Amino acid sequence: MSSSPEQTTEKEARIDMRDCSVLLAVDSFKGSASSSRVESLIEQGIRRIVPSARILKFPIADGGEGTVEAIVSARGGKLRRVCARGPLGETVEARYGIVEESTAIVEMAETSGITLIEQTPRNALSASSWGVGQIIIDAIEAGCKRILIGLGGSATSDGGMGMAKALGIEFLDSARRPVPCGLEGMRTLASIDVGGLDPRIAETEFTILTDVDNPLTGQNGALRVYGPQKGIEPSEIETLDGWMSSFAALLETTVGKRVQDRPGAGAAGGLGAALMAFCDARVERGIDYVLDAIELEDAMADVDLVITGEGRIDAQSANGKAPVGVAARAKRRGKPVIAIAGGRGDDIETVYAAGIDLVLPTVPRTMGLDEAIARVDIDVPAAGETAMRAFLLSLPQVGTSIPPRVR
Repeated sequence: MSSSPEQTTEKEARIDMRDCSVLLAVDSFKGSASSSRVESLIEQGIRRIVPSARILKFPIADGGEGTVEAIVSARGGKLRRVCARGPLGETVEARYGIVEESTAIVEMAETSGITLIEQTPRNALSASSWGVGQIIIDAIEAGCKRILIGLGGSATSDGGMGMAKALGIEFLDSARRPVPCGLEGMRTLASIDVGGLDPRIAETEFTILTDVDNPLTGQNGALRVYGPQKGIEPSEIETLDGWMSSFAALLETTVGKRVQDRPGAGAAGGLGAALMAFCDARVERGIDYVLDAIELEDAMADVDLVITGEGRIDAQSANGKAPVGVAARAKRRGKPVIAIAGGRGDDIETVYAAGIDLVLPTVPRTMGLDEAIARVDIDVPAAGETAMRAFLLSLPQVGTSIPPRVR
């Protein structure tokens, strides 16, 4: 038996009058749309049926693309643009953020990202993280005493040698000549000279932001897990992982630290290991750091619904990805959570178990990636509308009176 209007709670009455609040905390759809754009498109869909809804938008990221935007936007920081070396030595314009005057937020993909070059076997061996080191130096010269580096979306597998070279470290062959940039430099690497390391590195606090906990080498290491997507031939993995193991042993001999087995050492093609070894960097789960930095959970206190999402949600999304991080905080506040994704895997039980109540894919039918990207402006608002209709349908007093679309 349905409740009479007199029995309806104050909360239900407020929602029944379409005076509802929705918090959007959606990661970017990689290669398609930024976090901010996706959230604006979802908002369009929500307002088709609830024009008066109060909508709070929080761009988020898990250490990869969008990390700078999320933290700078929430903390009132500023963006700084620099020219640096791209993965293959070309000049690229990169940006990083500065908050609270002395903390830099860096995305390594700005200079060494997988979208900057073609993924071929040749490029996979040559791609260098040099530009990351240049941004680190620029941040230090700008007065930053703390540097956070998001390790996501890398094109590189050089173990962070390029980054370290930019900081003043030399990687030498048996004749004391500099080895080539990129992973291929490990083939002839015989010694590491840290005598030229910029002394300001020791005075700077470094934090790695990542959503992966892979070690540097081995079955779950950087090359076996991520090498093929960067262009490395599967038949070459065993040999190249041998090079990486020799590099790891040399790191340990040179700096007196064993980093190859540490969680996150294999992030960004081993850049994590170099930051641990040369910069004494500590590791934090990217999404947890970002959500704490933007104070997302506090903003959830008075909302009715939380919508999160990313480009693809599958079983792996439960391992530190943004939507599950958002859901964990929402559940602590007792809020329903809907995730909108460009695509979804077949097995997402772990995602539901982690606190997401409903996963809505944006793609309405079978289509290629290029078409799906081209339809973002159509399909994401439609998913936002569907999410809102699903939420209203769950409310007893709204089930028979969901309004028609507002055009």
